[in-house]
Amino acid sequence: MDAQGRGRAEGADPADQWVLNPQTGDYELRLDGAPAPPPPPVPRQRTPQAPGPRPGGPRPGGPRDRDGEQNDERDNDGTSDGPRDTHRRRRDRPKRSRKRKALMWTGGVMGLVLVGGSAFAYYWYDRLNGNIGTVDIGDVGSATVLGDGPANILVIGNDVRTGEGNEAYGNRDNVTGHADTTLLFHVAGDRSNATVVSIPRDLMTEIPDCETRQSDGSTKTIPGSQGTTRFNESYGVEGRDPGCTMRTVEELTGLDVDHFMMFDFNAVKTLSTAVGGVEVCLEKPLKDTDGGTKLDLPAGKSTIQGEEALSFLRNRHGLKNESDLDRIGMQQKFVASMLRRLKEDTLSSPSKMLDVADAATKSLTVDQGIGSASKLLTLARELGKIDLKNITLMTLPVVDNPDEPTPVTVVPDPEKAPQVFSMLQDDVSFTEVKKQQKKAKDKQAALLNGPRAEASAVQVDVLNGGGPQGAAGETVAWLQSSAGVSRSANQGNAPAKVARTRLVYAPAQADQARELADLMGLPAAALKPSAKAGGEGPMTLTLGPDFKKAGVPVATPRKVDVPQSRADEKMCKG
Repeated sequence: MDAQGRGRAEGADPADQWVLNPQTGDYELRLDGAPAPPPPPVPRQRTPQAPGPRPGGPRPGGPRDRDGEQNDERDNDGTSDGPRDTHRRRRDRPKRSRKRKALMWTGGVMGLVLVGGSAFAYYWYDRLNGNIGTVDIGDVGSATVLGDGPANILVIGNDVRTGEGNEAYGNRDNVTGHADTTLLFHVAGDRSNATVVSIPRDLMTEIPDCETRQSDGSTKTIPGSQGTTRFNESYGVEGRDPGCTMRTVEELTGLDVDHFMMFDFNAVKTLSTAVGGVEVCLEKPLKDTDGGTKLDLPAGKSTIQGEEALSFLRNRHGLKNESDLDRIGMQQKFVASMLRRLKEDTLSSPSKMLDVADAATKSLTVDQGIGSASKLLTLARELGKIDLKNITLMTLPVVDNPDEPTPVTVVPDPEKAPQVFSMLQDDVSFTEVKKQQKKAKDKQAALLNGPRAEASAVQVDVLNGGGPQGAAGETVAWLQSSAGVSRSANQGNAPAKVARTRLVYAPAQADQARELADLMGLPAAALKPSAKAGGEGPMTLTLGPDFKKAGVPVATPRKVDVPQSRADEKMCKG
């Protein structure tokens, strides 16, 4: 539609094109700036006359003015065409038609709706923005909401006990909280699928040094753990912020984490209530007799919200092993049930959506990259494109901690955990999404497509970051004797373990990296270009737990044998 079709001619404001017509007393739209045309002549009506001629002069039966005087107007030549049926002032301002009045009322009402709607939208936008808490996490994470390619969002459940009734779930003096329930939300690059990985709070892992922003604007580096410690200490202990948890997950998985979203106990109460309750099913009754939560649910189907929902998620009594891993399984089912409720019921109701948004943001803390209502809306729209059947939920594969006589903590499964990390790094779907699977293969082919250096020109330092004992030395011996890479050197153990094998190289060494990848069977995801320019020194090859032995390719698995569920699977059958 052109400018005139929208009521705007040559840049003029439409409001300036409504012109008062002094003849009619009405406002009329002038798209071309032309003056108001003269009003059409009012037809003169004659009083019916009896047959036969009538003499000139006043007509005794004619209409009269309001003051009772007979209305008889004559033309300039002194002749009279007879009386007018209206007074002059009434002729100049004829009665507006009902249609015109209706249009004016409609326009007025629409104006009020638009103004009122804008005020309403601004009220909610301002309110939601005021609800959201943000944390400056420095250079970790991404400044964009969702860029091109895969994205990883860390959802942290903070176990802080502040809030009415929350003291029943632990130490009320814990005013900062820890990383209790933590979900890594991996979103595929083409937005066709997503994978949600629960990270156990009692997982033993290394926490790296963490640079945090202080309230006065300064930075403080908090030392990492000495050896391994529980994952939940990555937040809250010694002043660690959510950025420290993000760094811990990056070290653990080999993935870049883009954003974090942190909720507290109150979020569970308010969100479950805002959606009208979450449906859960139990094989047998669940009653917390010694946990202090008063949870008492029957076998079969229940709809829970508020305090009862929080008690359900925090409970571990009556479960199979009464362990954190059992509780994680219940939490995943609860999350899937809530996602279905949101998508099938809440999204169709604007009032419910506002209630949910208000409830969620009141208990939400995020990084500055998504720290506004508009950015969170953009994120929600992107995530909303994913079909529930293509959202996979799983727990990070773990085994009992072998260093404990009576294990109460866990460690990553040495075989299955690296496979899961490898699939996420290569953006391989855990669901059957053919388009996404093909894209992953094309990406790998594109990355490895390019010129190769001669094996004799390849320079590489080899470190062991979690591979078999002595793997670095054996690999160097194989490279020199069997692959022709004479400029390779054994650098012993890496400073820290890695989630999977990786080759770090400068941009100028891309041809060397491709050649080494061919020789050792490294997948595209193992190649990590460095931001540093140069290329004079050797590349760095760190062998991870996915490395078997020299000469055996390090391949990305297309599937892994771990318990999984889908977000569209109903907790209550039938």
